[in-house]
Amino acid sequence: MKEHGSETDGRGSQADKTTRKGKVYLVGAGPGDAKLITLRGLEALRKADAIVYDRLASPRLLQHARPDAERIFVGKLPDKHMMKQSDINVLLKDLALQGKTVVRLKGGDPAVFGRVGEEAEVLVQHGIEFEIVPGITSAIAVPAYAGIPVTHRDLTSSFAIITGHEYPNKTYKQVDFKKLAAATGTLIFLMGVANLGNICRQLLEAGKPADLPVALIRWGTWMEQQTLVGTLSDIEEKVREAGFTSPAVIIAGDVVRLREKLAWFEKKPLFGRRILVTRARSQASELADLIDELGGEPIEFPVISLRTPEDPDKLAKLDEALSRLDAYNWVVFTSVNGVEFFFKRLRELRIDIRRLASARIAAVGPKTAEALAERGLIAELLPGKFQAEDLFEALKPLLAEGDSVLLPRSAIAREILPEALREIGVNVTVADVYENVVSDEGVEDIVKLLKDKAIHVVTFTSSSTVKNLLAALDKADEDPLALLEGAEIACIGPVTAATAERAGLRVTYMAEEATVRSLVEAIAAATGKSTQEI
Repeated sequence: MKEHGSETDGRGSQADKTTRKGKVYLVGAGPGDAKLITLRGLEALRKADAIVYDRLASPRLLQHARPDAERIFVGKLPDKHMMKQSDINVLLKDLALQGKTVVRLKGGDPAVFGRVGEEAEVLVQHGIEFEIVPGITSAIAVPAYAGIPVTHRDLTSSFAIITGHEYPNKTYKQVDFKKLAAATGTLIFLMGVANLGNICRQLLEAGKPADLPVALIRWGTWMEQQTLVGTLSDIEEKVREAGFTSPAVIIAGDVVRLREKLAWFEKKPLFGRRILVTRARSQASELADLIDELGGEPIEFPVISLRTPEDPDKLAKLDEALSRLDAYNWVVFTSVNGVEFFFKRLRELRIDIRRLASARIAAVGPKTAEALAERGLIAELLPGKFQAEDLFEALKPLLAEGDSVLLPRSAIAREILPEALREIGVNVTVADVYENVVSDEGVEDIVKLLKDKAIHVVTFTSSSTVKNLLAALDKADEDPLALLEGAEIACIGPVTAATAERAGLRVTYMAEEATVRSLVEAIAAATGKSTQEI
C-alpha cells in the first residue's frame, strides 16, 4: 500500500504529477456482491492511483487495483463517521491536484443518496475533471436478492426510493407520505432502520392498510444477508425482537408477498459461508468463482507466490534439461503450474517446441491435460486418480528400461515419482521449472477474520498451501493452530490432508477427486443442498 503523497511506481515522481491535474471517477460499487460492479467501474479501478472507499463497497473489489495504488478508507459506521463528508470532498480535491487518477468508490449508485453531487461540485470549483460511473442501487438489487422484484405486472407498475434517514438540519421539505401512499405501489426506504417506527406510523396515517407486507433486508447481496418479513402493524416489533440492525433496505408493498415463492440467493448451498482460498493468485480465481456460484464468500489469501528459480545453479540445471528436448521418450507434467512455467522458460530460451516431436506426453489430471491442450500438446496418458502414485502405476507398463523421462515440476515436489521411475531402470531428468515462495501480503486482515471467527472454512489445494499459511500466521506473531481452531478444514486430496493433520489440523472435508470442483462439492455436500449449478 502506498503512503499518502509518496512517489508513484514507474509513473513519474510526485513533483512531476503536480504539474497537471488528475481526474476523479465517482464510481458506484453496487450493493455489495463484488460482481455487480459495472465494467466501466472496473476499468476505473484498474487504472487508479488512489482509491477512496467506504464500508458498503466490497473489499474484494480492491483486488482489481494496481498493487501500488493508494487505498484510503473513509467508511461510515452507524454510530460514527470515520471522516466527515466535507473532509472527503477536500481529500478528493487534494489527490486530484497532485495529478493522480482517483476513484471514489461508493456503495450502490453514487447518485442515489450517495452525495455525489456535493463531491462533484467541489471538483468543478477547482477545475478538476471528473466522471460519474453509475452503479446498481441497493434499492432494487437488494430486494431482488431477497426474491422481491420491485415491480410486477399483476401487482404494481411503480416504485419510489425514499431516504429513511431524518436530518434535523435538512433544508429540503419532509417526505409527503400522503402523496407517496396514493401515487406509488412499492415504497423503498434506504437508511431507515432507526426511523422504522415513524415510517410505519406515517404510512398508516396516509391510508396504507395495516396488513401491507413489509420486508427488511440486512446486508443484502452479502454473505450475511438476512431478511425479516412482517406488516406495517407488526414489523417494528419483529425488528426489535430480532435485534435487527442497519444497514438494511426497507421495502413495503404487495410485491413482498412474492418472496416466499421467488427467494433464491439464500437457498444456495454455500450461502452464509465465508471460505478462505489459499491458492497462488494465478490459480485462485477458479476456486473463488465456484464458491461464489454456490453462494459462499471467497476470501483470497494466496500464501504461495510462484516464480522461475532464481538460484543460478538451479537455473543452469533447468536450462540444460530443456536444451535436450529431443532426447526424451516421455515428458510427464504433474501440475498446471508445471505446464505454465515449462512453456515460459522455453519462450525465454527461444527453444522450438517441435523438438518434442518424438516424446510422448503424460499429465497427472484433467486440468493439467487441459493446460497442455491449450498449447497444442495432447496428453496420451491420464491416470484415473490424480496423484504421483497413480501416475506411476499408469506409466509403468508403457516404459522400457533405459527410457528417458523429463519431469518438469515444482522445486519442492515429492520424490515419490522420480524415485519409483529410477527403480525400474528409467533415466529421469528432474527439471525444477518453478519454486514456491511464502507470501503473507494482507495477513493482518486474515488474522482479524480468524480471531472474529468470521472464516468458516479454510481450503488447501496442496501441501505447500498448508505449510505456507501456517508460516504466514506464525510470522504475524500468532499461534496458527489457535487461530484456526473452529474453522473447518477442506483438502484437495489425501497427501494434502496428511500434511494438514501432521501440522495438528483436523480435516473436515476431502475431495473425492483432486480437483477444485470436487473440493467445492465436498464442502457443499454437507449442507444437503443441490450443487447442480456448478
